[in-house]
Amino acid sequence: MRLLLSGRAAGLALVAAATALGVTVAAQQAPRPAAPRAAGRHATPDLTALSAAKQSELVATYCANCHSERAKAGGLSLAGFDAMRATERAEVVEKMIRKLRAGMMPPAGAKRPDADTLAALTGALEARMDEFAAVNPNPGFRPSQRLNRAEYARAIKDLLGLDVDVTAFLPADTISHGFDNVADSQRLSPTLLEGYLRAASQISRLAVGDRTATASSTTFKTSRTASQHRHVEGTPIGTRGGMAVTHVFPADGDYTFRMMLHSGPTGQLYGGPYAGEQVEVSIDGTRVALLDINPRMDEADPAGMNLFTKPVHVSAGPHTVAAAFLNRFDGPFDDLVMPIEQPLADTNIGEVFGVTALVHLRDLAITGPHAVTGVSDTVSRRKVFSCRPTTTAEERPCARTIVRALARQAYRGPVSDDELTGLLTFYDQGRGDGDFEAGIRTALQAVLASPRFLFRLEQAPPAARPGQTYTLAGADIASRLSFFLWGAVPDAALVTRAAALTTPAAIAAETTRMLADPRAEALSTRFAHQWLRLQDVEKVRPDYHFAPHWDTYLSGALVKETELFFDSLVREDRSVLDLLNADYTFVNERVAKHYGLPNVTGAHFRRVTVPDYRRGILGHGSVLLATSFADRTSPVNRGKWVMEVLLGSPPPAPPPNVPALEETSGSAGGRLLSVRERMEQHRANPACQSCHRVIDPLGLALENFDITGKWRANDSLVPVDAKGQLYDGMPMDGPAGLRAALLKHQDVFLLSFTEHLMTYALGRRIESYDMPVVRAIIRDAAKANYRMSAFITGITTSAPFRMGKLEPAARTDAPAR
Repeated sequence: MRLLLSGRAAGLALVAAATALGVTVAAQQAPRPAAPRAAGRHATPDLTALSAAKQSELVATYCANCHSERAKAGGLSLAGFDAMRATERAEVVEKMIRKLRAGMMPPAGAKRPDADTLAALTGALEARMDEFAAVNPNPGFRPSQRLNRAEYARAIKDLLGLDVDVTAFLPADTISHGFDNVADSQRLSPTLLEGYLRAASQISRLAVGDRTATASSTTFKTSRTASQHRHVEGTPIGTRGGMAVTHVFPADGDYTFRMMLHSGPTGQLYGGPYAGEQVEVSIDGTRVALLDINPRMDEADPAGMNLFTKPVHVSAGPHTVAAAFLNRFDGPFDDLVMPIEQPLADTNIGEVFGVTALVHLRDLAITGPHAVTGVSDTVSRRKVFSCRPTTTAEERPCARTIVRALARQAYRGPVSDDELTGLLTFYDQGRGDGDFEAGIRTALQAVLASPRFLFRLEQAPPAARPGQTYTLAGADIASRLSFFLWGAVPDAALVTRAAALTTPAAIAAETTRMLADPRAEALSTRFAHQWLRLQDVEKVRPDYHFAPHWDTYLSGALVKETELFFDSLVREDRSVLDLLNADYTFVNERVAKHYGLPNVTGAHFRRVTVPDYRRGILGHGSVLLATSFADRTSPVNRGKWVMEVLLGSPPPAPPPNVPALEETSGSAGGRLLSVRERMEQHRANPACQSCHRVIDPLGLALENFDITGKWRANDSLVPVDAKGQLYDGMPMDGPAGLRAALLKHQDVFLLSFTEHLMTYALGRRIESYDMPVVRAIIRDAAKANYRMSAFITGITTSAPFRMGKLEPAARTDAPAR
């Protein structure tokens, strides 16, 4: 206990020290890049092509009426706009540029100049802002980042070979501008610090092993909406339903496994009283128990709805544990309307008629160890113990070697003698209370609680002054690269090459190497997952009355499809525009059946060609499901998603006291109304018209897709009408029409994509002073046909990625509050 408390206190001191550490920055001035000039659709015209006076006149003629001091449409006033002083209102000008590029302003129906004049105005404003940025470079300030949940888990995997459920220790990360790694939104709280310390204690114990471990219990729950009809990935062949989990066993010993089954409303076994059902428990694919299910189980029984195995001897380390039902039949089944994937869709109906009722696993609990016999060799022990002392005299030198190696990898750089001495103090303390392994475990715990592990600190020259720009050290650039491209700590090769990362050419070469590494899949599972808001998929659980074909596993497969699709763009270095227009995707049998694609069998995902209406990301079930409600589609959510994610132009918040769509009648004239008809009633409210005129056509173009992304011809027995008009007056009809509209305005789509990618890479929001760099990256990417690597390398070699800025000094002349 004394060891644990002292380690905890020291860990708190170490973590708390990070709050006092800013990103210290370097003293040298940033190089001034030449003003960007590129040919093609992103070329900026000569400023003399449209004089500043003419620019100001155009704004006064076509914009100032709505954007006056009195009207302030969109909260913006352009009264007295002077193009010569545009750089003094950078945020306003960049908003103007975005709206002009998107074709949103002036709005359709309003007086507007011809397209060439608008293009010249846009280009002239961009050129003025770009030239100013070339003379006044600003890489932006970013406070130090801490490891978020995903980065922490990957760091532990790389360091110790352990897959750890960090949600058991760390609170949810704050999402800002769509991402969980934006530095100034990462809060430090006592709960978070306590979570880091608990994680360090438990993970060090699991990594080294614990011969003194006492029994504890870990429970894994399965979703009520998980199908029990099908084989679950990770469970043995010949089983259905159930679950498979990876559990780290702390020591060799005996463990028991408990399975709880679902009961019906009156307390009896749900899915009974059919005899012959059995549950198989397996470890790493080998059966360790086969339990018969009593069809007359009842909550009132002494064991309730639980099944228990006898003690099973399991070696230490991570193992795959599965509990699943033996599959006693295989073939089509017929429910009241159609086969319903959720056996628990309605327990009352399920016990009477209409829904195929099957026994359903509720949770799996693992308890132990009992009768500990030792600690077997594991992957994590091999990573930790790089040497083994044979005598007492060899222990401390060996400990020094082990701790230095662990700290060097965890800290993502060299370890000073003072830091090593401090860590060895923890080793000495643990060794004094136990054996050599106890000392190593305590030192490892201190490493995992250190600010150098938990925070991505960037060191700057001591002479740097507040507000001064600087060039990052090679080690800091290496860290930025690894967390951007891999979502993890640098590997040994990157650490070795860090000192050479001083030029854009060297960084570009390292970027190319890292993109070829399998770990670059993080760009799909981390960046694309958050940019496309795939985390929202799990929040939508369609009502089985409207989507009987849906279950939790289908949601997971749809997300996997989108991740694999984006990963293919990175791996094959395809055009970013494939996000809108690709004629292929990745499906397994379940997704192919959902989409109506033939000749796909098995759980393996593979590339297939899709029909025209399902081209690009707009045809992915993950996006369509995430933007729906449980019982209906939502053209507003879908249109809002297109504006925010693809166009980077979020609509304003709805005015107060506007009635929800659900408050409009769902029927008229004795028939049900389609979602489109209900929305037309909703838009009759004058307070709703201005925004819905822009949002609704984007979402209604996708109305042929139901809640889950399944193609349909009718909605509430009414033929789907997917026609509409883009905000600039362009007609659209269905997904193909929306896709054509987005490709027409591909400039703003590329702008949004680059902004989001750069936000994720830098760990801070993109500001108006970053937009010249964003435009330069897009112009350079145009020369490479907008290939994915051009955008990624453009960011990693840009000044904001290679450079930083000290936080400006706080003003001392501010009035007292």
